[in-house]
Amino acid sequence: MESILKHRLAYIAFGGNMLSPVGNPTVTCYLALGRLVSAAIQITAVSRFFRTPAYPAGSGPEFVNGAARLSTSLSAQALLERLHLIESQFARERRGRWSARTLDLDLIGIEQDVLPDKATVQAWMNLSPDCQRTETPTRLLLPHPRLQDRAFVLIPLAEIAPEWRHPLTGKTVAEMADALSDAAKAAITPF
Repeated sequence: MESILKHRLAYIAFGGNMLSPVGNPTVTCYLALGRLVSAAIQITAVSRFFRTPAYPAGSGPEFVNGAARLSTSLSAQALLERLHLIESQFARERRGRWSARTLDLDLIGIEQDVLPDKATVQAWMNLSPDCQRTETPTRLLLPHPRLQDRAFVLIPLAEIAPEWRHPLTGKTVAEMADALSDAAKAAITPF
């Protein structure tokens, strides 16, 4: 049963780089966004779609990525479960960390929520790159611990939520996007 709350703003990143049962990654992303809409979720903004390199380099074909702002009455956990359900409807298989996929729907943040707590999220934010490749959280973390590092999230998110502040660093999405290297920014191109 879904937990119902007052409507709040949530931010998701979406993408894919493999064919799904419905078609190419662009089609898959459009259709997945449509499946989000319900009495408990309204989409209030969607970024342009961007062509982005696979991460890490050489891990697969280029991605289609974007971001969306939602108004939702679902709890963070219920929203994450809805995102995972939609991924499975488009044949998402979790084969390995950062592997190619038909669809990825990541919950980036909900307003200024920090879950489960500041110390846990901070520890995941500070995880070494080697540990990031092998360790996966066993519970929901908000904000997404890699948010500030990922051009493929920040560039689209800056189109729809430039003033949203990271609850731990205090930086806006626009500030985090501006801090990316020129090479990271150049690798993200709109369709």
